[in-house]
Amino acid sequence: MVSIWWIRRDFRLDDNPALVAAAKAGQVVPVFIRDITVDGLGAAPKWRLGLGLDHLRERVEELGGKVVLRHGSAKDHLLALVDELGATGVYWNRLYDKAAIARDTEVKSALKEAGVEAQSSNSHLLFEPWTVATKTGSYYKVYTPFWKSVRDHPVPEPLTRPEIPWPDTWPASDSLKDWQLGAAMRRGAEVVLPHCHIGEAAANGRLSAFLQHHANDYKTRRDFPAEPVCSGLSENLTYGEISPRRIWFAGWQSMEEGAKGAEHFLKELVWREFAYHLFYHEPDLPEQNHREGWDDFPWRKDNKDAERWRQGRTGVRFVDAAMREMFVTGVMHNRARMIAASYLTKHLLTDWRVGLRWFEDCLIDWDPASNAMGWQWVAGCGPDAAPYFRIFNPDGQAEKFDSAGTYLRRWIAEGQARPTKTALSYFEAVPKSWELSPEDAYPEPVASLKEGRENALAAYETLKG
Repeated sequence: MVSIWWIRRDFRLDDNPALVAAAKAGQVVPVFIRDITVDGLGAAPKWRLGLGLDHLRERVEELGGKVVLRHGSAKDHLLALVDELGATGVYWNRLYDKAAIARDTEVKSALKEAGVEAQSSNSHLLFEPWTVATKTGSYYKVYTPFWKSVRDHPVPEPLTRPEIPWPDTWPASDSLKDWQLGAAMRRGAEVVLPHCHIGEAAANGRLSAFLQHHANDYKTRRDFPAEPVCSGLSENLTYGEISPRRIWFAGWQSMEEGAKGAEHFLKELVWREFAYHLFYHEPDLPEQNHREGWDDFPWRKDNKDAERWRQGRTGVRFVDAAMREMFVTGVMHNRARMIAASYLTKHLLTDWRVGLRWFEDCLIDWDPASNAMGWQWVAGCGPDAAPYFRIFNPDGQAEKFDSAGTYLRRWIAEGQARPTKTALSYFEAVPKSWELSPEDAYPEPVASLKEGRENALAAYETLKG
């Protein structure tokens, strides 16, 4: 018998429920389908997905198998492959965005109608969004009660890699190179690539290094962007190169061994779970305000100040450093994300969806749930107990978390006698049409931080009134 492992965001062989189920059912044919959910990705996420897929393909080939690539309708290709292979089952791991749920529902119905086993599993999360509820049976809208609810929630032990039986013959496959998933990255790909950590081995190495060297200091030092205290695992979690269960159990062990920051690390992992919990119950979270009444907030649409923000040329150094870090590395330190997002939505009063779309295009660790919830949380319309009073002062934040200016020098070249390599890399990555040079003078601030804060508070008071 033949079974199909439908690969989506689970680029690993360890702790992969769909792969385990497929291997139990018969000879495994791994299949990845480039459909609308892939083609709809921004430049950096699509490019990074291609790198992860290529790495997984190489691993499978080392074990004697192949990854079959197809482009088009997932339902049509899976039904065709079932017919061609005589497959008795299709196995996949669930995703939770609106488009994926609609696609998967259609696929499952079509397969069952054809008399084929169609089995989906949880691989992407610790807790399925519908398994955690308040005492009234509703979903959680505030993080702290959610954390208290799931802290001792049972989590299944990670699965080991199965012995995988392969078929003797293989169906036709597209060429990954022909897909050109990185085309939209243009010259930026060469700059960002050295900062990527691709594949299952790299992800596990990151986890081990973090627990060994940084878990103890994580709670007290995680907000200092110049320090390598964070795990960096958001990139690998995005593409399923490591499972959240593997991280969860390793984090618990570290906490039991006395690492002072391990519990806070687990809380950050659960913050991702909370994002998916909210995302599942509010599928329009990337487009619609979470809090009632915010549709009348006087957000500015996209504007010339937002363009300066995208370019990392606002004249506010912490904001600009954050935006440039993202352009060079494909990621941004979490504290820096909050500062950059707060500046756009509050000091510049620009609609949070403008920033969300830019991150969606530039982040290699882009995650639909975390990105949506994060932007709304900072903008004030999201799940936060103090929605609009939190207006980060970028200069004050720089003094508090980068008092020596290390992070700012790392990413801003203008005005430095000897700019760092990372700061110069920004000018190698940005579009040529921006016509930027490290020889340019550093720009004057787009807006006064004091006036920006006052305008934001005044807008909020108007909304309340």
